[in-house]
Amino acid sequence: MLQRLSQGLRTGVAVALLTVAGYAMAQGIRGDHPDTYVVVRGDTLWDIAGKFLQRPWLWPEIWQANPQIRNPHLIYPGDVISLAYLDRVTMQQGPRTVAQPINAIPLSDIEPFLKDLRVVDDFEQLPYVVGLEEDRLRGSKGQVVYVRGLAASPGQRYLLVRPTVRYTRLERAGMCCDLLEKDDLDYRGRRDVDFGKYWNHVVFPDKGGETLGYELMRVNIGTVTRGEVGGIEASTVLLDEAGREVRIGDRLIAVDAQPYDLQFFPHPPKQQTEYGRARVLAVTDNLSYGGPRDVVALSVGSQDGVDNGTVFSIWREGSNVVDRVEHSAEHPAGAVSFNDKVRLPDEYAGHVIVFRTYDKVSYGLIMDGVKPTAIGYHLKHPDATY
Repeated sequence: MLQRLSQGLRTGVAVALLTVAGYAMAQGIRGDHPDTYVVVRGDTLWDIAGKFLQRPWLWPEIWQANPQIRNPHLIYPGDVISLAYLDRVTMQQGPRTVAQPINAIPLSDIEPFLKDLRVVDDFEQLPYVVGLEEDRLRGSKGQVVYVRGLAASPGQRYLLVRPTVRYTRLERAGMCCDLLEKDDLDYRGRRDVDFGKYWNHVVFPDKGGETLGYELMRVNIGTVTRGEVGGIEASTVLLDEAGREVRIGDRLIAVDAQPYDLQFFPHPPKQQTEYGRARVLAVTDNLSYGGPRDVVALSVGSQDGVDNGTVFSIWREGSNVVDRVEHSAEHPAGAVSFNDKVRLPDEYAGHVIVFRTYDKVSYGLIMDGVKPTAIGYHLKHPDATY
Protein backbone atom coordinates (compact mmCIF):
# COMPACT_ATOMS: atom_id res chain seq x y z
CA MET A 1 0.00 0.00 0.00
CA LEU A 2 2.83 2.37 0.88
CA GLN A 3 4.56 1.58 -2.39
CA ARG A 4 1.39 2.31 -4.38
CA LEU A 5 0.84 5.53 -2.40
CA SER A 6 4.42 6.66 -3.04
CA GLN A 7 4.11 5.95 -6.76
CA GLY A 8 0.80 7.79 -6.88
CA LEU A 9 2.28 10.81 -5.19
CA ARG A 10 5.19 10.93 -7.62
CA THR A 11 2.89 10.59 -10.59
CA GLY A 12 0.65 13.34 -9.26
CA VAL A 13 3.63 15.60 -8.64
CA ALA A 14 4.77 15.32 -12.24
CA VAL A 15 1.23 16.10 -13.37
CA ALA A 16 1.03 19.05 -11.00
CA LEU A 17 4.38 20.37 -12.11
CA LEU A 18 3.87 20.23 -15.84
CA THR A 19 0.15 20.01 -16.60
CA VAL A 20 -1.28 22.92 -18.51
CA ALA A 21 -4.95 22.34 -17.85
CA GLY A 22 -6.53 25.48 -16.42
CA TYR A 23 -3.20 27.33 -16.29
CA ALA A 24 -2.06 27.43 -19.90
CA MET A 25 -2.98 31.06 -20.47
CA ALA A 26 -2.17 32.34 -17.00
CA GLN A 27 1.32 30.84 -16.77
CA GLY A 28 2.46 31.20 -20.39
CA ILE A 29 2.96 27.58 -21.44
CA ARG A 30 5.37 27.28 -24.35
CA GLY A 31 3.68 26.09 -27.52
CA ASP A 32 6.68 24.08 -28.74
CA HIS A 33 6.86 21.58 -25.87
CA PRO A 34 7.70 17.94 -26.81
CA ASP A 35 5.39 14.96 -26.32
CA THR A 36 7.55 13.56 -23.52
CA TYR A 37 10.33 14.66 -21.23
CA VAL A 38 12.78 12.40 -19.36
CA VAL A 39 14.00 13.70 -16.01
CA VAL A 40 17.79 13.58 -15.91
CA ARG A 41 20.37 13.83 -13.16
CA GLY A 42 21.15 17.46 -12.44
CA ASP A 43 17.63 18.70 -13.22
CA THR A 44 15.92 21.06 -10.82
CA LEU A 45 12.24 21.91 -10.61
CA TRP A 46 13.14 25.41 -11.80
CA ASP A 47 14.96 23.98 -14.85
CA ILE A 48 12.16 21.57 -15.79
CA ALA A 49 9.47 24.22 -15.44
CA GLY A 50 11.66 26.57 -17.45
CA LYS A 51 11.49 24.18 -20.40
CA PHE A 52 7.69 24.47 -20.57
CA LEU A 53 6.77 27.69 -18.73
CA GLN A 54 7.82 31.16 -19.78
CA ARG A 55 8.04 32.02 -16.08
CA PRO A 56 9.63 28.98 -14.40
CA TRP A 57 9.48 30.40 -10.89
CA LEU A 58 5.66 29.95 -10.96
CA TRP A 59 5.69 26.15 -10.81
CA PRO A 60 4.47 26.07 -7.16
CA GLU A 61 1.19 27.72 -8.23
CA ILE A 62 0.55 24.82 -10.60
CA TRP A 63 1.35 22.36 -7.84
CA GLN A 64 -0.96 24.16 -5.41
CA ALA A 65 -3.81 23.77 -7.89
CA ASN A 66 -3.61 20.03 -7.13
CA PRO A 67 -4.25 19.76 -3.37
CA GLN A 68 -3.86 15.97 -3.42
CA ILE A 69 -0.08 16.46 -3.81
CA ARG A 70 1.72 16.77 -0.50
CA ASN A 71 5.30 17.27 -1.69
CA PRO A 72 6.47 18.31 -5.17
CA HIS A 73 10.06 17.24 -4.48
CA LEU A 74 9.41 13.58 -5.26
CA ILE A 75 10.33 13.04 -8.90
CA TYR A 76 13.52 11.26 -9.84
CA PRO A 77 15.99 10.95 -12.74
CA GLY A 78 14.59 8.50 -15.31
CA ASP A 79 10.94 9.43 -14.84
CA VAL A 80 9.27 9.94 -18.25
CA ILE A 81 6.64 12.67 -18.33
CA SER A 82 4.07 12.67 -21.14
CA LEU A 83 2.95 16.05 -22.45
CA ALA A 84 1.09 14.84 -25.52
CA TYR A 85 -2.44 15.95 -24.55
CA LEU A 86 -3.71 18.67 -22.28
CA ASP A 87 -6.20 16.33 -20.64
CA ARG A 88 -3.91 13.28 -20.47
CA VAL A 89 -0.65 14.06 -18.74
CA THR A 90 0.94 10.94 -17.25
CA MET A 91 4.26 9.80 -15.89
CA GLN A 92 6.13 6.56 -16.46
CA GLN A 93 8.23 5.82 -13.42
CA GLY A 94 11.93 5.29 -14.12
CA PRO A 95 14.19 2.88 -12.24
CA ARG A 96 14.56 3.66 -8.53
CA THR A 97 18.26 3.45 -7.64
CA VAL A 98 20.34 5.50 -5.23
CA ALA A 99 19.45 8.65 -7.14
CA GLN A 100 18.12 11.48 -5.02
CA PRO A 101 14.82 13.25 -5.85
CA ILE A 102 15.30 16.57 -7.59
CA ASN A 103 14.89 19.87 -5.78
CA ALA A 104 13.81 23.37 -6.75
CA ILE A 105 17.41 24.59 -6.88
CA PRO A 106 20.81 22.81 -6.98
CA LEU A 107 21.65 22.26 -3.32
CA SER A 108 25.24 21.38 -4.20
CA ASP A 109 25.80 24.96 -5.38
CA ILE A 110 24.65 26.53 -2.13
CA GLU A 111 25.64 23.92 0.45
CA PRO A 112 28.86 25.71 1.43
CA PHE A 113 26.89 28.90 2.08
CA LEU A 114 24.19 27.05 4.02
CA LYS A 115 26.79 25.48 6.29
CA ASP A 116 29.57 28.04 6.43
CA LEU A 117 28.07 31.55 6.52
CA ARG A 118 25.58 33.31 8.77
CA VAL A 119 24.73 36.93 9.61
CA VAL A 120 24.25 38.34 13.12
CA ASP A 121 23.39 41.76 14.50
CA ASP A 122 26.35 41.74 16.90
CA PHE A 123 29.18 39.45 17.94
CA GLU A 124 31.12 41.41 20.56
CA GLN A 125 29.46 39.50 23.41
CA LEU A 126 30.45 36.07 22.02
CA PRO A 127 33.24 34.02 23.64
CA TYR A 128 36.50 34.23 21.69
CA VAL A 129 39.80 32.41 21.26
CA VAL A 130 42.41 34.12 23.40
CA GLY A 131 45.30 31.65 22.94
CA LEU A 132 46.36 28.38 21.29
CA GLU A 133 48.26 25.25 22.28
CA GLU A 134 52.03 25.87 22.63
CA ASP A 135 51.40 29.52 21.78
CA ARG A 136 50.84 28.65 18.12
CA LEU A 137 49.57 31.22 15.66
CA ARG A 138 47.07 28.77 14.14
CA GLY A 139 45.27 25.67 15.36
CA SER A 140 43.88 22.66 13.47
CA LYS A 141 42.19 19.29 14.10
CA GLY A 142 43.44 17.46 17.17
CA GLN A 143 44.88 20.60 18.78
CA VAL A 144 43.36 22.68 21.55
CA VAL A 145 42.53 26.36 21.77
CA TYR A 146 41.78 28.45 24.83
CA VAL A 147 38.57 30.43 24.97
CA ARG A 148 37.68 33.36 27.18
CA GLY A 149 34.11 34.07 28.31
CA LEU A 150 32.78 30.54 27.66
CA ALA A 151 30.52 29.31 30.47
CA ALA A 152 30.30 25.65 29.41
CA SER A 153 30.75 22.15 30.77
CA PRO A 154 33.08 19.46 29.36
CA GLY A 155 31.51 17.61 26.44
CA GLN A 156 29.58 20.57 25.01
CA ARG A 157 30.28 21.34 21.35
CA TYR A 158 30.55 24.73 19.68
CA LEU A 159 31.07 26.19 16.23
CA LEU A 160 34.10 28.40 15.84
CA VAL A 161 33.28 31.30 13.51
CA ARG A 162 35.17 34.32 12.22
CA PRO A 163 33.70 37.82 11.73
CA THR A 164 34.69 38.71 8.16
CA VAL A 165 32.29 41.34 6.82
CA ARG A 166 30.17 44.23 8.03
CA TYR A 167 27.29 45.32 5.79
CA THR A 168 25.96 48.86 6.14
CA ARG A 169 23.31 51.10 4.58
CA LEU A 170 23.26 54.90 4.42
CA GLU A 171 19.76 56.26 3.88
CA ARG A 172 19.49 59.20 1.50
CA ALA A 173 16.18 61.02 1.94
CA GLY A 174 14.85 62.59 -1.23
CA MET A 175 17.31 60.84 -3.51
CA CYS A 176 16.96 57.80 -5.74
CA CYS A 177 18.65 55.13 -3.71
CA ASP A 178 20.29 54.29 -0.41
CA LEU A 179 24.04 53.78 -0.43
CA LEU A 180 25.34 50.38 0.62
CA GLU A 181 28.79 49.27 1.74
CA LYS A 182 30.68 46.18 2.82
CA ASP A 183 33.71 46.40 5.13
CA ASP A 184 36.15 43.54 5.69
CA LEU A 185 37.04 42.84 9.34
CA ASP A 186 40.36 41.93 10.96
CA TYR A 187 41.01 39.18 13.53
CA ARG A 188 39.35 41.23 16.28
CA GLY A 189 36.25 41.82 14.15
CA ARG A 190 37.17 45.43 13.48
CA ARG A 191 37.14 47.16 10.11
CA ASP A 192 40.23 46.37 8.06
CA VAL A 193 41.43 45.48 4.55
CA ASP A 194 41.92 41.73 4.15
CA PHE A 195 43.30 40.45 0.86
CA GLY A 196 41.85 37.03 1.67
CA LYS A 197 38.35 38.47 1.76
CA TYR A 198 35.46 36.20 0.83
CA TRP A 199 33.36 38.81 -0.94
CA ASN A 200 34.28 41.76 -3.13
CA HIS A 201 33.77 45.33 -1.96
CA VAL A 202 30.60 47.21 -2.73
CA VAL A 203 31.52 50.13 -4.96
CA PHE A 204 29.87 52.87 -2.88
CA PRO A 205 32.38 54.92 -0.81
CA ASP A 206 30.18 56.00 2.12
CA LYS A 207 31.01 55.48 5.77
CA GLY A 208 28.68 54.96 8.71
CA GLY A 209 24.94 54.49 8.40
CA GLU A 210 22.78 51.61 9.58
CA THR A 211 24.53 48.30 10.22
CA LEU A 212 22.70 45.55 8.32
CA GLY A 213 24.68 42.77 9.95
CA TYR A 214 28.01 41.06 10.49
CA GLU A 215 28.86 38.02 8.42
CA LEU A 216 30.37 35.10 10.35
CA MET A 217 32.31 32.42 8.47
CA ARG A 218 32.47 28.91 9.92
CA VAL A 219 36.06 27.97 10.71
CA ASN A 220 35.93 24.75 12.73
CA ILE A 221 33.99 22.87 15.39
CA GLY A 222 35.23 21.97 18.85
CA THR A 223 34.42 20.14 22.08
CA VAL A 224 34.95 21.62 25.53
CA THR A 225 37.38 19.44 27.50
CA ARG A 226 37.89 21.70 30.54
CA GLY A 227 36.15 24.77 31.89
CA GLU A 228 37.51 27.73 33.81
CA VAL A 229 38.60 25.93 36.98
CA GLY A 230 41.39 26.28 39.54
CA GLY A 231 42.06 29.92 38.80
CA ILE A 232 42.38 29.32 35.03
CA GLU A 233 40.65 32.13 33.14
CA ALA A 234 40.06 30.31 29.85
CA SER A 235 38.21 27.14 28.82
CA THR A 236 39.96 24.42 26.80
CA VAL A 237 38.37 23.41 23.48
CA LEU A 238 39.57 20.48 21.34
CA LEU A 239 39.24 21.12 17.58
CA ASP A 240 37.33 18.31 15.84
CA GLU A 241 37.33 19.23 12.14
CA ALA A 242 39.99 19.27 9.45
CA GLY A 243 38.60 22.57 8.26
CA ARG A 244 40.03 26.07 8.29
CA GLU A 245 42.72 26.86 10.81
CA VAL A 246 41.61 28.64 13.98
CA ARG A 247 43.29 31.87 15.09
CA ILE A 248 43.09 34.28 18.01
CA GLY A 249 39.89 36.33 17.85
CA ASP A 250 37.67 33.60 16.39
CA ARG A 251 34.31 33.44 18.16
CA LEU A 252 32.20 30.55 19.46
CA ILE A 253 28.47 29.97 18.96
CA ALA A 254 26.13 27.08 19.71
CA VAL A 255 25.88 24.27 17.16
CA ASP A 256 22.66 24.43 15.13
CA ALA A 257 20.62 21.22 15.07
CA GLN A 258 19.16 22.06 11.63
CA PRO A 259 20.59 25.37 10.46
CA TYR A 260 18.98 25.54 7.03
CA ASP A 261 16.10 24.43 4.82
CA LEU A 262 16.53 21.53 2.42
CA GLN A 263 13.60 22.38 0.15
CA PHE A 264 12.69 25.69 -1.46
CA PHE A 265 9.36 26.83 -2.91
CA PRO A 266 9.77 29.87 -5.21
CA HIS A 267 7.32 32.73 -4.65
CA PRO A 268 7.22 36.51 -5.22
CA PRO A 269 8.09 38.99 -2.42
CA LYS A 270 5.40 39.31 0.23
CA GLN A 271 5.62 43.09 0.28
CA GLN A 272 6.80 45.93 -1.92
CA THR A 273 10.20 47.39 -1.12
CA GLU A 274 10.98 51.04 -1.72
CA TYR A 275 13.02 51.47 -4.89
CA GLY A 276 16.73 51.53 -4.14
CA ARG A 277 16.66 49.64 -0.82
CA ALA A 278 16.73 46.10 -2.22
CA ARG A 279 20.13 45.72 -3.86
CA VAL A 280 22.90 43.22 -4.54
CA LEU A 281 25.39 43.79 -1.71
CA ALA A 282 28.18 41.45 -2.78
CA VAL A 283 29.11 38.62 -5.13
CA THR A 284 30.90 35.55 -3.85
CA ASP A 285 34.47 34.49 -4.66
CA ASN A 286 35.78 38.06 -4.60
CA LEU A 287 34.04 39.01 -7.83
CA SER A 288 32.27 42.18 -8.95
CA TYR A 289 29.96 40.36 -11.39
CA GLY A 290 28.07 37.07 -11.20
CA GLY A 291 25.89 34.86 -13.38
CA PRO A 292 23.68 31.77 -13.10
CA ARG A 293 24.58 29.52 -10.14
CA ASP A 294 26.57 32.29 -8.41
CA VAL A 295 25.68 33.30 -4.85
CA VAL A 296 25.02 36.94 -3.97
CA ALA A 297 24.34 38.79 -0.72
CA LEU A 298 21.20 40.97 -0.73
CA SER A 299 20.39 44.09 1.29
CA VAL A 300 16.94 42.87 2.44
CA GLY A 301 15.87 40.26 4.98
CA SER A 302 13.00 39.03 7.10
CA GLN A 303 12.12 42.52 8.36
CA ASP A 304 11.42 43.40 4.71
CA GLY A 305 9.10 40.40 4.24
CA VAL A 306 11.78 38.26 2.59
CA ASP A 307 11.96 34.55 3.39
CA ASN A 308 13.54 31.45 1.87
CA GLY A 309 12.24 30.92 -1.66
CA THR A 310 11.55 34.61 -2.38
CA VAL A 311 12.32 35.35 -6.04
CA PHE A 312 13.49 38.72 -7.33
CA SER A 313 14.32 39.97 -10.78
CA ILE A 314 17.68 41.75 -11.00
CA TRP A 315 18.09 45.09 -12.78
CA ARG A 316 20.96 47.36 -13.74
CA GLU A 317 20.04 50.93 -12.77
CA GLY A 318 19.41 53.14 -15.78
CA SER A 319 22.13 55.68 -16.48
CA ASN A 320 21.70 59.45 -16.26
CA VAL A 321 23.09 60.83 -19.50
CA VAL A 322 23.54 64.23 -21.06
CA ASP A 323 21.17 64.91 -23.95
CA ARG A 324 23.67 65.98 -26.59
CA VAL A 325 20.85 67.19 -28.80
CA GLU A 326 19.65 69.56 -26.06
CA HIS A 327 23.13 70.50 -24.82
CA SER A 328 25.97 71.20 -27.20
CA ALA A 329 28.95 68.91 -27.29
CA GLU A 330 31.14 71.75 -26.00
CA HIS A 331 29.53 71.45 -22.56
CA PRO A 332 31.38 68.84 -20.48
CA ALA A 333 29.12 66.27 -18.80
CA GLY A 334 30.08 67.58 -15.37
CA ALA A 335 28.77 71.02 -16.24
CA VAL A 336 25.22 69.73 -16.80
CA SER A 337 23.13 69.53 -13.61
CA PHE A 338 21.59 66.24 -12.48
CA ASN A 339 18.05 67.53 -13.10
CA ASP A 340 18.93 68.39 -16.70
CA LYS A 341 20.15 64.89 -17.50
CA VAL A 342 18.00 62.14 -19.01
CA ARG A 343 17.27 59.07 -16.88
CA LEU A 344 17.42 55.92 -19.02
CA PRO A 345 15.38 52.79 -18.22
CA ASP A 346 16.66 50.10 -15.86
CA GLU A 347 17.99 47.03 -17.69
CA TYR A 348 16.90 43.48 -16.80
CA ALA A 349 19.72 41.08 -15.87
CA GLY A 350 18.19 37.89 -14.41
CA HIS A 351 16.42 36.17 -11.50
CA VAL A 352 17.66 35.32 -8.02
CA ILE A 353 16.06 33.03 -5.41
CA VAL A 354 16.69 33.56 -1.68
CA PHE A 355 17.93 30.47 0.17
CA ARG A 356 19.08 31.88 3.53
CA THR A 357 17.40 34.77 5.35
CA TYR A 358 18.41 36.98 8.27
CA ASP A 359 16.85 40.14 9.71
CA LYS A 360 18.34 42.67 7.29
CA VAL A 361 20.46 40.57 4.91
CA SER A 362 19.86 37.44 2.84
CA TYR A 363 21.77 35.15 0.50
CA GLY A 364 20.45 34.25 -2.94
CA LEU A 365 21.36 32.05 -5.89
CA ILE A 366 21.20 33.55 -9.39
CA MET A 367 18.99 31.15 -11.36
CA ASP A 368 19.05 32.63 -14.86
CA GLY A 369 20.16 35.74 -16.66
CA VAL A 370 20.60 37.57 -19.93
CA LYS A 371 23.62 39.55 -18.72
CA PRO A 372 26.00 39.50 -15.73
CA THR A 373 24.75 40.69 -12.33
CA ALA A 374 26.89 43.36 -10.67
CA ILE A 375 27.23 44.68 -7.14
CA GLY A 376 24.66 47.43 -6.59
CA TYR A 377 22.04 46.10 -9.03
CA HIS A 378 18.40 46.56 -7.97
CA LEU A 379 15.94 43.83 -6.93
CA LYS A 380 12.29 43.96 -8.07
CA HIS A 381 9.22 41.73 -8.35
CA PRO A 382 10.10 38.71 -10.54
CA ASP A 383 7.56 39.79 -13.18
CA ALA A 384 8.57 43.47 -13.22
CA THR A 385 8.75 44.97 -16.70
CA TYR A 386 10.64 48.17 -15.88
